[in-house]
Amino acid sequence: MLFNSFVFLVFLLVFIPAYYLLPKKYRNIFLLLGSYVFYGYWDYRFVSLLFLSTIIDFTIGKFLYQALQPRKRKLLLSLSISANLGILAFFKYFGFFVQSFSPIAAMFGGNLDYLHLNIILPVGISFYTFQTMSYTIDIYRNSLKPTNNFIDFAVFVAFFPQLVAGPIERAKQLLPQIINKPDVTKIQIKQGLNLIATGLFKKVLIGDTSGRFV
Repeated sequence: MLFNSFVFLVFLLVFIPAYYLLPKKYRNIFLLLGSYVFYGYWDYRFVSLLFLSTIIDFTIGKFLYQALQPRKRKLLLSLSISANLGILAFFKYFGFFVQSFSPIAAMFGGNLDYLHLNIILPVGISFYTFQTMSYTIDIYRNSLKPTNNFIDFAVFVAFFPQLVAGPIERAKQLLPQIINKPDVTKIQIKQGLNLIATGLFKKVLIGDTSGRFV
């Protein structure tokens, strides 16, 4: 679902009014469902991987905050980083690794053909991988307390406006806004619409046009 597509426009026209018509206590649930619909539009299978990353860091974050021994805290942080980067590396570089080492294996009579997998790179995996890692890193640095609400954290990871194109948001900056659900003023709405219009202009008329000649 591209930001400059008709489908995304319809999605916004349905989602935004429905979001603000809901009581505040239900808005994050609706925002999470909307974010999963947005992400699943690319490929519904990607949602399961996004959900897995969410569970990993939500769980590790709770144990990390409760841990008192420096060694245990470092171990938990290393587990978070290893799990996230391991998933990212598998989807981004496993095929390249197999393709690069196949000729070397063939020289010694080996065959890596059985390792060839039709791996699809999930959209936005780099963005949400580093975003979930920022959560455990901020907890490790004692600059953030973990949230006890899984929905709030899941929204932080899957927040659709920056899920597939960034920017990567630090947990201590974005998560409090998701938890508190601040009201939006008319001035902020006007500023937001101006930014959207400017961004679309740059993307469609400048970026896409110049991209044809690069």
